[in-house]
Amino acid sequence: MRKLIISAICVMAMASCQTQQSLYSWYDSQDATYTYTKRNTDETLAKAMAQYEKVVSKQNGLRKTTPPGINAEYGYLLYKAGKKEQGLTLLRAEIKAYPESETFISRIIKQLEK
Repeated sequence: MRKLIISAICVMAMASCQTQQSLYSWYDSQDATYTYTKRNTDETLAKAMAQYEKVVSKQNGLRKTTPPGINAEYGYLLYKAGKKEQGLTLLRAEIKAYPESETFISRIIKQLEK
């Protein structure tokens, strides 16, 4: 009986050590964005855009979708870099993926289209 209880405790302890998979894959996009915001050079912009592209195209998280705000941030950077249609497409994709962002993102789209 004592061995059974000890075995059960060991099994529960091992099960509680299991790590959970994240909802989204961020691929260090936060670090790249921070570096770009601080330094604001062409090199840091290229690195940030490469990280955003990776986040948008390769999602390994549980939800298998782009994290909230990433489409909007990447779309805005693309727009500023001269890829206006691609940027606006990503801004609209943010609204489609996260409808609660429509009020804010639609204002940005309106100002960019002027």
